[in-house]
Amino acid sequence: MTSDPRVKAIAEIRTEHLFDIVVDLNPRLDTGAGPIGRRVLFGAAGGSFDGPRLRGEVLTGGGDWALFRSDGVMTLDVRLILRTHDDHLVHMTYGGRWVTPAELRTAMADPATRHRVDPARYYFRTNPLFETGAQPYAWLNDIVCVGSGYLVEGGIAYKVAQVM
Repeated sequence: MTSDPRVKAIAEIRTEHLFDIVVDLNPRLDTGAGPIGRRVLFGAAGGSFDGPRLRGEVLTGGGDWALFRSDGVMTLDVRLILRTHDDHLVHMTYGGRWVTPAELRTAMADPATRHRVDPARYYFRTNPLFETGAQPYAWLNDIVCVGSGYLVEGGIAYKVAQVM
C-alpha cells in the first residue's frame, strides 16, 4: 500500500507540565443501569491544583457524570470550577477513559483501600480544556491538555500537561 502524498512530516507532539490537581469527592450518586450503562455522579467536594503558572483550589459543585459501560470501562464527563490563588475563576472540562482490568475491579471497588492500587496497573487518561474571562489566564482558552489520573485517599488526582 502506498501512502497518501498529502501526508506531511510535522513535529512530534510534545507536552509540558501544567499542574497537578487533587479533587476531593462526595459520596457517589448512582442512578442505576440505563440503556447505555450505569450512570454515576461523583460530586466535587473541593481540592487543590498547583503548577508553575497557576495554582489554587477546586470549588465544590462540579463533578464527574460518569458512565460505566458493560465492559467495565468508565467514560468521564467532568466539569469543575477552579479558583486561582489570585481569585480568578476558570471553568475546566474534560472527558476521558478509565480502563480497569477485570482482575483489579474487586480491589478498586473498596473505597477504603482502592487508592493503594498501583496506577500503572490501569489506564486513566483525560483531555482537559479551559474557559475563563480572567485576563491573566486568557491563555488557557487556547490550549489543549492531556491528563493522567490516579486514585488518592478521598478522591482522584491528575497530572495535567499542556500539549505544545
